[in-house]
Amino acid sequence: MKKKSTSIMVVDGSEVSRTIIARILRNEMENNMITTCGTGQEALSYLNGGQFDLITTALMLPDMDGLDLTRATRKSDTHHYTPIIVVSGDADDRLLREGFDAGVTDYFDKSLGYQAFVDFIKNFSRRNSGLVGRILYVEDSRTAALVTCSIMEKHGLKITHTTTAEKALEIIAESLEQDAEEEDQIDIVMTDFYLKGRLTGGDLLHAIRTRLHLSQQEMPVLVVTVTDNEERQVEVFHAGANDFVTKPIVEEVLIARIRSLLLIKQQFNALRYQAEEMKRIAATDSLTGVRSKRYLLDHGETFLKDKDNQPVWAILMDIDHFKKINDNLGHITGDHVLAALGELLNQSFPKNAMIIRFGGEEFAIIMPNVNGREIHAKAEVLRRKIELLKPMSVLITISIGMASTVDHPDTSLTTLLSYADKALYAAKERGRNRICIYAADGVSYSPMAENSDAETGTGQ
Repeated sequence: MKKKSTSIMVVDGSEVSRTIIARILRNEMENNMITTCGTGQEALSYLNGGQFDLITTALMLPDMDGLDLTRATRKSDTHHYTPIIVVSGDADDRLLREGFDAGVTDYFDKSLGYQAFVDFIKNFSRRNSGLVGRILYVEDSRTAALVTCSIMEKHGLKITHTTTAEKALEIIAESLEQDAEEEDQIDIVMTDFYLKGRLTGGDLLHAIRTRLHLSQQEMPVLVVTVTDNEERQVEVFHAGANDFVTKPIVEEVLIARIRSLLLIKQQFNALRYQAEEMKRIAATDSLTGVRSKRYLLDHGETFLKDKDNQPVWAILMDIDHFKKINDNLGHITGDHVLAALGELLNQSFPKNAMIIRFGGEEFAIIMPNVNGREIHAKAEVLRRKIELLKPMSVLITISIGMASTVDHPDTSLTTLLSYADKALYAAKERGRNRICIYAADGVSYSPMAENSDAETGTGQ
């Protein structure tokens, strides 16, 4: 879900407390806006003119009681559901007796200190994020849709409304496209169970779970029914609904249900992001930032066989005399050299290329959709860039071996890499700091490298 700025109001009679809390919140919470108030009346004035995602107030204010401020806030249309945290050090019993009726969401013991309070706010914000998301609302009654859309939009939700299950399925499919903009992705489906037309709301729910294979966490569904009959409730849940509301819609109930489902979706998104990040880390060499050899083993063969990638070139490169760098300058310097080379490789090749740390100081690049002249020129430019790189003031050069599916069609990845390795071995035998190709008739120099040698002399 698209992240928006968090607007927090801090109400406290102590200017010192307000200043310290605001400063720490700004420093430790990204993308937030802090408003501070010294009195209850000042806070009410701000609340009437703006929208806040979270309000914190001291229990005792110079002009009113913190619980009275909470009660007044709950009477407003814009902040009827806004979380309110009361900060107090000595009124636990009173908060327990009166806090719920007043509308207090949570409270904090200020004797724990400012830093603990800021940590509390950060954790609370993560657990109780605002109503940010897009609802796909399927309702064929124009009157019901008008009223319900108005309720949801008032709370800051983005609504996509349609009258048929068929159109809803199209919208969901578009939302699931990998290149869909984040703001166009559907977070929750809300559908009337009794839609007119070929497909009912129940059919839509069934299609979401079985045809699209979207779980209750991946695509929460809120069903609208006209009855609270227990058998109908069981039917709704068996069909795969997360929750239901009955007509006529009660605003407080609807918003509470949506808030709960958005939290489920947010947690799913967070877990999916963590899983993708772990997968990315596992497939990345931590020192150089390029792909790991494991990634090549898992994806290389499929990549090579994909007709859309043809022709494919396999490039193997090796840092010349790298052992001397480790022996003479130490392994830490050697690691810096490897890291600098990895960064340069990532910058020098497009995203559709596989850049792999093949082992030690050896790297592999699997390059799709490129002709011979283009890849020869690219390899020569890379060779020259590395001569000028000088990481940690260390002069380095590379030897490069290449082979392609143009010369070796219908070959396996292992065989193609073995041909590139033979070319790499030949480059080292012939003086290093040069490029060789294993063509159909055996090893030859890169034409670009031969031109370079003619101009500048042979490399080291």
